[in-house]
Amino acid sequence: MNELLMTGSKRATAGLGKALQDMRSVRALVIDANLTARSILRSMLIDLGLQADHIRQVSRYNEARGEIEYHRYDLILCEHHFSETQQTGADLLDEVRAGNHLPFSTVVVMVTSEATYGKVAEAAEAALDSYLLRPHTHNELAERLRTARHRKQALEDIFEALEAEQYEVATERCLARVEAKSEYWVYAARIGGELLLRLNRHDEARKLFEVIDKTKAMPWARLGIARAHVDAGQIPPALRVLDSLLLENPGYADAYDVMGRAHLQTGEFERAYETYKKAVSLTPLSLGRLQKLGLLAFHLGHADEAATILERAVGMGVTSRSFDFQSLVMLSFSHFERDDGKALSKCEAQLLRAHEKNPRSGRLRRMHEVVALLSLTQQKLTTDASRRMKTLAREFGQPDFDFETASNVMCLLVRVRERGLDLPDAEKWLGQLAVRFCTNKPLTNMLSMMVASHPPYEELLRETYKELSNLAETSLAKAKGGAPVEAVENLLKQGAATGNTRTIELADMIWQRYLNEQAQPELAKRLQELLEKFGRRPNTMGGD
Repeated sequence: MNELLMTGSKRATAGLGKALQDMRSVRALVIDANLTARSILRSMLIDLGLQADHIRQVSRYNEARGEIEYHRYDLILCEHHFSETQQTGADLLDEVRAGNHLPFSTVVVMVTSEATYGKVAEAAEAALDSYLLRPHTHNELAERLRTARHRKQALEDIFEALEAEQYEVATERCLARVEAKSEYWVYAARIGGELLLRLNRHDEARKLFEVIDKTKAMPWARLGIARAHVDAGQIPPALRVLDSLLLENPGYADAYDVMGRAHLQTGEFERAYETYKKAVSLTPLSLGRLQKLGLLAFHLGHADEAATILERAVGMGVTSRSFDFQSLVMLSFSHFERDDGKALSKCEAQLLRAHEKNPRSGRLRRMHEVVALLSLTQQKLTTDASRRMKTLAREFGQPDFDFETASNVMCLLVRVRERGLDLPDAEKWLGQLAVRFCTNKPLTNMLSMMVASHPPYEELLRETYKELSNLAETSLAKAKGGAPVEAVENLLKQGAATGNTRTIELADMIWQRYLNEQAQPELAKRLQELLEKFGRRPNTMGGD
């Protein structure tokens, strides 16, 4: 499971402990490929007090995903096995949780046969509300629902904090339950581990998952250990844990996700690609994994395969809330390279419609702009393309201009150059993006991959990263040598000019370590302004 934190939105019903108190108001989703099995479950729910028109039945994976994404249900009964695919009900729930489409208040019961009982029972201990072994009786279903309601009530204080986005509070409540080994402490530990990772408390997360692994030997606990290592940049120990985990659980798709991320951090892009291919082969209907694989295939130059994967992702999920429109951008690049103007125009129109539906989204607007520039270049409308590129370049310093958009622009600059469009400021623009977004080696490696077809651009990115690293080392040396004010001044000057978050956060670190007690109000003001504008910090309850 990629994320146990199902959603921070306000979609949950008021009062988790009352989720099943009035069965007449409960809205239920029954997911099963077998018509007879669905009918039996529906009848049992009606006998328990649910209204017939409050029960929705679906039979297919994609249909179930759409229902959960676009409608709120108080209860989900999901068959573990989908007949049309090798994916499972657990895969479905992992996907909608990762997309933040499943409220905390929703009770989830997995229905399974004797053959799959072991895996479902293991998942139920930590991630599901309950499971139901087929064949089952009316009373067994009723008991499972009572048990699930009790669990919601027992952990209500944690869920309430999560709904209020009080992540520090929720974390401490999870840790307290783990420390006391009270009821459902394993489930609380899993939520707590996810929260610690979210709060960048990597060592604490790893230690918590290690406690679970020693006492319960759960695969997800070992995966949590690996995730904590990866998030902390500790790739060798992460890979050792993952290799061992996959040796024992070769079908564990989530482990391949984390391994792929580890390979990306070390710049081993082809290994990451093969790892993500394995995850997709295990979960072919996982939209998120399919899109990730397609994006990586494109950047690695596997043009035909990338187009096939991305077209499949677009066809399968463009209307899904889990769909990432970055896939349309990369598919547009693929059509551009094949000089397919008709397909490129179709992608441009889809992005325009998406932006029109969400006109306040700067991300979608810039995605559409990049694809529009590709289309103009493909049509050889060079004057219009050059003008619009200059307009887009004026946004490079804006706080909401992000890494993803920067990578798209870099891809654009390379491909426009290959088509012979003269952009005299291209290298200057690339330099602007480099000094802002080459914040660490993994991200620099990824950006370098975007421009690898033009070695001078790749060299510019790597040289920029070296210069920024030298600035960081020099500033730390100055601070340690007794000149912390000068160090912070230099970093703030660079940060204000470039928006580079590494530079700004290093200034903050030096400030906290060497200057916090000294009276430097003007310097403190400048630092705080830049942190608020460009800095990235974990969510805190104090808001500081």
